[in-house]
Amino acid sequence: MSRYWSDRVSRLDPYVPGEQTESKSVTKLNTNESPFGPSEHVIQAVSRCVGEDLRLYPDPRSLALRDAIASVEGVNSDNVFVGNGSDEVLAHAFQAFFSSSRPILFPDITYSFYPSYCRLFGLSYEQIPLNDDFLVSVESYSKQNGGVILPNPNAPTGIDLGLAAIRKLLENQSEQVVVIDEAYVDFGAESAATLLGEFPNLLVTRSFSKSYALAGLRVGYALGQAELIEGLHRVKDSFNSYPVDRLASAGAIAAIQDRDYLDTTRRKIVSNREQLISGLSELGFLVLPSATNFVFVQHEQMSANSLNQELRKVDILVRHFTRPARIEDFLRITVGTEAMVDKLLKNLKLILRR
Repeated sequence: MSRYWSDRVSRLDPYVPGEQTESKSVTKLNTNESPFGPSEHVIQAVSRCVGEDLRLYPDPRSLALRDAIASVEGVNSDNVFVGNGSDEVLAHAFQAFFSSSRPILFPDITYSFYPSYCRLFGLSYEQIPLNDDFLVSVESYSKQNGGVILPNPNAPTGIDLGLAAIRKLLENQSEQVVVIDEAYVDFGAESAATLLGEFPNLLVTRSFSKSYALAGLRVGYALGQAELIEGLHRVKDSFNSYPVDRLASAGAIAAIQDRDYLDTTRRKIVSNREQLISGLSELGFLVLPSATNFVFVQHEQMSANSLNQELRKVDILVRHFTRPARIEDFLRITVGTEAMVDKLLKNLKLILRR
């Protein structure tokens, strides 16, 4: 701890991202990156941007990208906000809409950046326990609060809440902003964006990192009524006027316009997920229902920590969460290519046999 840190920095417990490696021999199934590269149109669009114009600032309001997103989502550009990854978009939402006088509500097992944001911005929060089946009970959110955030599907469980439950939550939360974090929605869940016209307090956030295979470009966006979007712009323009650079904007526009490539890779991941679930079940794993590009699993006889360490010995990385205690015996495994799924299952079979 540095004597120069502020009191708030001294109290922070920062978010810890998944391990990254430069090794080409490692099968990386720990950070939910796409196993497929981005669309060739993305590569071409980014390449065309490499030139003299890099000396110029990008458009501070990213109008071309917002127009492209709006066209696909069936909204107007003033219903779209873009940022440097959905993590930044979420951070701006915490600052713009959540009250420090009442607790922010989110699940006890969820994306661990949420409590990090609350501590950073001085917001109180309450973690609402998932039920015994790891499901969100929206009835538990009918209490005084300073805002609600839910990922749908949830992470790291992978379970889809369902649109009817989200509608019920919104009907009971008309005075506070409800953020639905849809980083994984493209792999099997129904988007809450269809409810935007009915609920002015709804903000939906999305990511280009997963289904569009653009984790390296860092682009995310939010959808909401114009009043909420302008609130995000006020925060952004008080922090960083140019969060989306020229390369990222060009790549994201090309990605969201190539619907055929998105549908093709999404179908492959869903198919490989079913192959992975089937294989893991045969090996004695409990696999939670997944509407994402990962699965959350527990073995009936071998601890998650032991499995994680044994997989590392054969150059396979998965994610082991030790907190909270309810999930310390679960592993989160990214859905890879068919070859990556086969390698994982074969090695797990050998590990369990030993």
